[in-house]
Amino acid sequence: MTTWLTPFQYDYMFTAMWTCTLIGGVCGLLSGFITLKGWSLMGDALSHAIVPGVALAYLAGVPFALGAFTSGILAAGAMAFVKMKTPVREDAVIGIVFTSFFALGLLLISLYPSRVDLKSIIFGNILGIDQADVRQVVIVAAICLLVIVLKWRDLLLFCFDPNQARALGLRAGFLHVLLLLLLSATAVAALQAVGAILVIAVLVTPGATAYLLTDRFGVMLLLGSAIGAVTSFIGAYASFFLNGETGGCIVTLQTLVFLTALVFAPKHGLLAARRARARACPVDISS
Repeated sequence: MTTWLTPFQYDYMFTAMWTCTLIGGVCGLLSGFITLKGWSLMGDALSHAIVPGVALAYLAGVPFALGAFTSGILAAGAMAFVKMKTPVREDAVIGIVFTSFFALGLLLISLYPSRVDLKSIIFGNILGIDQADVRQVVIVAAICLLVIVLKWRDLLLFCFDPNQARALGLRAGFLHVLLLLLLSATAVAALQAVGAILVIAVLVTPGATAYLLTDRFGVMLLLGSAIGAVTSFIGAYASFFLNGETGGCIVTLQTLVFLTALVFAPKHGLLAARRARARACPVDISS
């Protein structure tokens, strides 16, 4: 029993576990909106687009969250501008913008390799997080959580049917920007835990898993948040014994949970679909 409690005896592991749990819970909560809106590609774009902001923040000696958030907003604005001014399809615009920002970030890192840690940005470094970065993550996560709690009904209607939201007097443009801000801020918070490469996984997988388990959006949000928090905690805990990357452990565990739901979900799982087909087309064995 003592062996299993060993990670709790180290301050850096305890900090990593509860920070990952907080990040995972907030990402899982936002994941429901991203899944409903179909913004997985947008999340991927923003998670890569924050890299140059992080690099510049390290070079300038300012909080990484400020640089990352600013970079994400600039990338989102660039996508919106190009989409409005050109006939290029949205998926192509997203691909162009996020790869350009990501390339700029890698260029900055290669030009100043001694001052910017590439591995920490790309793969995360939750075990080496300092107290200042912990405070940034907590503040960002708390703001995102508060906004989602206050605006989740409006965001739900906007994600489900923007035209209906406008008809009911909601400001769809404001909600669009708000969701982008939440996505950017949450990506910044998750950067320390899983890195820029895997941010999209923790922003999508919990919501996709919850989507398979329930048809009620409120329940989906709670399930997604619970899945994100629990898998993040267990992943961080397991990384101590596996001596593996914390982000890799978290995302691998979330993927296994998703695959389990994909097969065994009571209504939308593969086995449930097979049983439904069997009931719809019973085999006549009398002949």
